[in-house]
Amino acid sequence: MANPTSRHCRSRRDKRRANWKGEILSVMKCPECGEVKLPHKVCLECGSYNKRKVLEIVEKD
Repeated sequence: MANPTSRHCRSRRDKRRANWKGEILSVMKCPECGEVKLPHKVCLECGSYNKRKVLEIVEKD
């Protein structure tokens, strides 16, 4: 198995690791209830998607 003959410097290692960033999620308002939701997903507050009622939301006691 091949082994590296010399180490890479810290700056080279850190340049490679610098591109691992967290992504900011895009969110939108639900057109039915106005709550914040992820795009192309069912709204968990009112159960609607694409201006249609898709889920029946049951409130917990």
